[in-house]
Amino acid sequence: MEIILAQPRGFCAGVDRAIDIVLEALRLYGAPVYVRHEIVHNKYVVEDLKRRGAVFVKELDEIPDGAITIFSAHGVSDAVEDRARLRGLPVIDATCPLVTKVHNQARRDEKQGREVVLIGHAGHPEVVGTSGRVKEVVLVETAEDVAALKVKDAAKLSFVTQTTLSVNDTKHIIDALRERFPLIAGQGTKDICYATQNRQDAVAMLAQDVDILLVVGAGNSSNSNRLRDLGEEHGVPSYLIDDASKIQNSWFDGVNKVGLTAGASAPEVLVNGVIEKLKALFDAEVILQDGIPENVHFRLPPEVRKRPFTALLQSGAL
Repeated sequence: MEIILAQPRGFCAGVDRAIDIVLEALRLYGAPVYVRHEIVHNKYVVEDLKRRGAVFVKELDEIPDGAITIFSAHGVSDAVEDRARLRGLPVIDATCPLVTKVHNQARRDEKQGREVVLIGHAGHPEVVGTSGRVKEVVLVETAEDVAALKVKDAAKLSFVTQTTLSVNDTKHIIDALRERFPLIAGQGTKDICYATQNRQDAVAMLAQDVDILLVVGAGNSSNSNRLRDLGEEHGVPSYLIDDASKIQNSWFDGVNKVGLTAGASAPEVLVNGVIEKLKALFDAEVILQDGIPENVHFRLPPEVRKRPFTALLQSGAL
């Protein structure tokens, strides 16, 4: 059996940055630090950070006064930021810079008097955060939604997209928007996360050469689910698994080539666990797929570089 390992796979720069922020906050300020929502969508990562002293909460009212507070990589609304500011919470924002870029674009569009259309999945944390950055937003999930869209002024429209979709996911929706509203403004597919697109491109290549696809990732990770769906769309039996313990031997009857990838919030240790289990079950050889190298890095925020909270914490002001 051959295990063809996707390249790229796993952690993206935004996830690396978010996890590093929590780790650095724990190192600099000590435990506990409080994180609003899962820092990224992966149980293994969240449980590991819990063991180190991170406390994950659903809302700000669960955070004690003065406690170090971290916003997740998915971003938050203005209302959440305002509540944290009113309480005087020392906040470290781990929002992915690519998500922040979309927030800023939506705000600029609103200031220009445009009604903002958001392409994304209802209820996704990133969509909730982006929607809360402007006074009013119209959500579009499919091209069919565009036909039923009611707007105030077709001459004053703009669109932004959820970053964790892909060019293929959004192109037909953007085309439908531009066909119906020729004057709509928008960045096209420039808002799409490079990592999302690269991982989907890698899966599309894998699907041409494997008998089965395994995607390591959490069930609540939209980009991991999309990788599994993409494999199935290419006619390959595809499974989303949390880790090696979820593997079922019956999947591999008659299988010679296994494609293996991981969502952007899945750590490499889980991928290695899958490889080791497959090697134990079968006479398996690992082959690395040719793919796009990634060298993107995002700078950490000043709160975990210059320790600006330290003097306030020592003085008792926080």
